Amino acid sequence: MIAKAPQPADRRTLMGRLSPGAFAVNFNRKPFVIQHQLADHNLFDLRALVELSRQLPADSVEYNSGDLPVTQDPDSTPMNGLSPEETIRRIQDCRSWLVLKNVEQHPAYRHLLDQCLDEIQSVTEKIAPGMTQREGFIFVSSPGSVTPYHIDPENNFLLQIRGQKQVHLYDPLDREVISEKAIEDFFAGGHRNLSFHDGLHGRGYWFNLKPGQALHFPVVAPHWVQNGDEVSVSFSITFQTQDSLRRQTLHRFNRRLRRWGLKPSPVGFSDSRDTAKFHFVNAIRQTTRLWRRQPT
Repeated sequence: MIAKAPQPADRRTLMGRLSPGAFAVNFNRKPFVIQHQLADHNLFDLRALVELSRQLPADSVEYNSGDLPVTQDPDSTPMNGLSPEETIRRIQDCRSWLVLKNVEQHPAYRHLLDQCLDEIQSVTEKIAPGMTQREGFIFVSSPGSVTPYHIDPENNFLLQIRGQKQVHLYDPLDREVISEKAIEDFFAGGHRNLSFHDGLHGRGYWFNLKPGQALHFPVVAPHWVQNGDEVSVSFSITFQTQDSLRRQTLHRFNRRLRRWGLKPSPVGFSDSRDTAKFHFVNAIRQTTRLWRRQPT
């Protein structure tokens, strides 16, 4: 049985000492490592995760073979022939990768997620205000399994709970790594997987995450991951901010302009152009909402 959420009086620090200076310099610009206190937490015991996999909706559990290349066609990802529960129970030797999505659907995990993100927000609010859309994901992976090269849409801190994980992460502002078009397509509904190419060797950052460490991933920072020689359990705590949601809107609008044959300025190139485009999109949205409310 999954442990009950602790009472609100339980306010022990979970994320270690957070440096406002380090966040001001690096947050959503460069990856950096902080500490956490969750490595021995009972909510991440494999038995608790088996029970969680039973309680979550089927579409909140994704799993497949862990024997994957760095570049993986999402339409041909091999399955492991097991159920989610069997995958977790046999994770030591079934060579698989599994993620429990939106674990905040369960009260105990939602409470833990909020505790962690409340502490993160205490240092991000002045840098990037408006934390919203808090979500949690738990990754359970076999020794040596690979998470292919991909991007994610949120601000993310990956907390390593059990085992070690090698993370290869690349600069989301380097257009030789990821193009404006690739980002636009992703935010318009494209798949997260990307194609890794030889020119990326020797670029970016490399981290060997150990239990008790948490790595910050800037939004749409391309990355791929390989587990060490033990079972890995990781807790990904993610959120949006006013700025990250605004940038998503601008990327989607730029994609539309590009499809109309125009060449829009990249997001972040000009504050004035970004502001004008954002106000234009909001005006169109407001007009559309008003039109839909008109009686027929």
